[in-house]
Amino acid sequence: MKKKLPLHTQIIIGLVLGLLLGLAVVQFRIGAGFIIDYVKPIGTIFINSLKMIAVPLVLASLIVGVSNLGDISKLSRIGGKTILTYMVTTVIAVSLGLIAVNIFNPGKSLPTETRDNLMTLYDDNVGDKTSQVEELREQSPLKPLVDMVPENVFGAAADNGSMLQVVFFAILVGIALLQVPKEKGSPVIAFFDGLNDIIIKIVGFIMLLAPYGVFALMASLIVEITGDNPDSAIELLLALLKYSLVVLGGLFFMILITYPLILKMFTKVKYLDFFKAIRPAQLLAFTTSSSSATLPVTMKQVEEELGVSEEVSSFVLPLGATINMDGTSLYQGVAAVFIAQALGLDLSLTQQLMIVLTATLASIGTAGVPGAGIIMLIIVLESISVPAAGIALILAPDRILDMFRTIVNVTGDAMVCTVVASTEGELPDGLIRKSNPLTTTEA
Repeated sequence: MKKKLPLHTQIIIGLVLGLLLGLAVVQFRIGAGFIIDYVKPIGTIFINSLKMIAVPLVLASLIVGVSNLGDISKLSRIGGKTILTYMVTTVIAVSLGLIAVNIFNPGKSLPTETRDNLMTLYDDNVGDKTSQVEELREQSPLKPLVDMVPENVFGAAADNGSMLQVVFFAILVGIALLQVPKEKGSPVIAFFDGLNDIIIKIVGFIMLLAPYGVFALMASLIVEITGDNPDSAIELLLALLKYSLVVLGGLFFMILITYPLILKMFTKVKYLDFFKAIRPAQLLAFTTSSSSATLPVTMKQVEEELGVSEEVSSFVLPLGATINMDGTSLYQGVAAVFIAQALGLDLSLTQQLMIVLTATLASIGTAGVPGAGIIMLIIVLESISVPAAGIALILAPDRILDMFRTIVNVTGDAMVCTVVASTEGELPDGLIRKSNPLTTTEA
């Protein structure tokens, strides 16, 4: 019988075909309107489908995950391990970015003419982002804690950008379920457990659209980056190539060196097995640039391919999608110093340490959606007295880099989940539990 291609192979094919179509449209300068009007909506539908289930998935999985821990002491133990590991990897990521950007100094090689053109090109975008930051700067230092508590949980659930509020409410409900009599809490747990299973099943339906969604997203991305002047866009991207390579080098270091070392220290899982297990989630992260949208697939792969229990994954991964942004934090470190270098500003050691602190704290609660890192970057720039308008210098390649740093964010979440599961004695031999039907060859 004819064999069906594995999902990750279908996604790669869609990615390549979308890239080729986008380049062809740009080269021959025909069909750009068709791509934007008729092809891009397919990708938008795919992303919206994943976002559609993000909030109910986080709510249901966290409630079930916390309530299934059995007691508060276990919640405290697993929660402590999770948050500590997330914070440590974030600090490592920011520090790595700062070391790389100080060694290669990409900002000092940026032509003055290119810098001026970029500043002019993105001036309106910079103004919009800066106005949002001005509102944040006028707030109390404790405002993030206030914002974490929703005044209307249904309002928070209606906004993917308020995911931290949903996480807060879900954890509270889970803790409360541990405190009420079992006969009263069991029906509630069973409801959310069933809801969680239903959502995972919906994920399977949505993933059937993945290759087509990836194709549409990639084709439209290429067309939108180039616009009406492809030659100018290519020149700008080439001028920022050194900066992009520094960011990418740091991101690949995290995936190929840092995470394998941590896995080797705390688990018996071979990194090649780990990489194969989460490959569909990484590919989806690359095309959607959203760790929140990728969350359902990440959970599915970690549970079915690595053998992590739903108890651990449903707590660690939703939390990671909300507070763990290793790739974004590394990028913020590189981008902040790059902008300072391009503008002729020298940063002191104290200012660079401030970048580490600010980027680490900014990663908590950053929405796991495309472009969210830009606003947080402005906060980092303001903390070291670098003009916020400098973000115009890095907006051109940012969408592409966002795709790569989301891979790191998702990989970091899965790595921490595997480590926590191993420390809880769930992975005695580091063996893969079973094969995921979505990623294997079927007859």
